[in-house]
Amino acid sequence: MPLTGTQEAHELLLIEEADAWFEYLESTRGQSATRYVEVEPWAWARLSQRLRAIRARRSKLRPAVEAA
Repeated sequence: MPLTGTQEAHELLLIEEADAWFEYLESTRGQSATRYVEVEPWAWARLSQRLRAIRARRSKLRPAVEAA
C-alpha cells in the first residue's frame, strides 16, 4: 500500500528525530570527562533545537491528518 504525502512526511520526521538523537550520541560518546563537560551543553542545545523544529513541523501535519 503506497504512503500518502502526510504519512511519508510523518515518517521523514521520525527519521529526522532519530538522526538528531544519533548526532547527540555521536558528539558525546567516547569523550574524556573534561571534553564531555565542554561538548555536552552544545550537543544538548543542538538536539533541543532540532527536536523543537521537528515538533513544530509535526504539529502542522496534525490538522492535515485530522482533516483526512
